[in-house]
Amino acid sequence: GLVIDGRTLNVIFQGGLEEKFLALTKHCRSVLCCRSTPLQKSMVVKLVRRQLKVMTLSIGDGANDVSMIQAADVGIGISGQEGMQAVMASDFAISRFKHLKKLLLVHGHWCYARLAKMVIYFFYKNVSYVNLLFWYQFFCGFSGSTMIDYWQMIFFNLFFTSMPPLLFGVLNKDVSAKTLLGLPELYKTGQ
Repeated sequence: GLVIDGRTLNVIFQGGLEEKFLALTKHCRSVLCCRSTPLQKSMVVKLVRRQLKVMTLSIGDGANDVSMIQAADVGIGISGQEGMQAVMASDFAISRFKHLKKLLLVHGHWCYARLAKMVIYFFYKNVSYVNLLFWYQFFCGFSGSTMIDYWQMIFFNLFFTSMPPLLFGVLNKDVSAKTLLGLPELYKTGQ
């Protein structure tokens, strides 16, 4: 990891040392900016996103972290003594820093797996639905008439095809939370 303060960041950004700074950060798993201004924190995140073309995650607990959280791909706000500004600007909110591991390894894995399967489900649903309407056009001579009433098509999408995604989203857990916490390398299989 790399721990860097505001004075050093000032020297880096004003002295044109961004390339050397990025070369150093490539060898680090995490970069901690302490005693720096909100603008410096967001500049670091933007620099890493732009130059290295990687996904960034920012974690903050106060109003001074809002610009950094908003500059990142994923922002996590920690609710605490400094107020709720970071939580309000973030994508995810946690109450303590120790919950970050479960948020990333367990809920991140489950969310990724559910979204991947739901995309396949929606393609299947739409292909079967459009296929039905397409083949009916051969029967009616491509007049543009529909086989079923518009209200029935709306209710079909609203009631009959909305239940599987809801049940799947609530009940599907391909691997237990205990296993995901014990084997963090399972997170990479989804990628």
